[in-house]
Amino acid sequence: MQLHLSTWAEVESYLKTSKGIIMPIGSTEQHGPNGLVGTDAICAEVIAKGVGDATGALVGPTIPVGMAVHHMEFPGSMTLKPSTLIALLRDYVGSLAEHGFERFFFVNGHGGNIATLRAAFYEIYAENRALRGRDAPDLRCTLVNWWENGEVGRLSRELYQGKEGSHATPSEVSLTQYAYPDSIKSVAMEPEQAPAGGFHDARDFRRRYPDGRIGSAPGLARPEHGQRLYEAAVGAIATQYRAFLAEQ
Repeated sequence: MQLHLSTWAEVESYLKTSKGIIMPIGSTEQHGPNGLVGTDAICAEVIAKGVGDATGALVGPTIPVGMAVHHMEFPGSMTLKPSTLIALLRDYVGSLAEHGFERFFFVNGHGGNIATLRAAFYEIYAENRALRGRDAPDLRCTLVNWWENGEVGRLSRELYQGKEGSHATPSEVSLTQYAYPDSIKSVAMEPEQAPAGGFHDARDFRRRYPDGRIGSAPGLARPEHGQRLYEAAVGAIATQYRAFLAEQ
């Protein structure tokens, strides 16, 4: 079930058998010459829905804008400040906890969200305890990055032979091509694989990586690769979700 396609009565019925919910979160930012601006949100949403179908879990609305300050030299990118994202997550979780949800499983599509998500979890725990002390509900939040599991990593190495890179990757572009085949972009890229490295801020990012790629060759992306990556990620993350709910 998807929360926004359910009625309140269906959610009330769901809570009688499960306190868990899957929360997809991504970003709205540039993804190189052929990657969609919504890539991170699309990947998180598609995989979260797949995990929900596989496990019978309720899936919350996708959080489409994340912490992407470092992409703001590229038109179309949007960002929340870390403090804003923390406040948003506190309100999302707090609202659902008020109805009885206790296990919040975030499927993340953007590396830039990781530090803020983890900080937000502790803000949520601190606020929960401050309000109710030892009588506070046993809220638990966890974070899973869709690309960080053994099977997805193995597939990436098989398909892209060391050309995955760290931003605007062929894996994530392939997944969006599988999800939205009518929005595939074909763009010539030179060199095929972008240089790798670090950066300091948005201006430095644009200077070092003018087309938005870091170490990647997204021209290798194919929708059939995306289907394989989707199936691998859903299988692995469904197992993680079940284990999360089973924790004592």
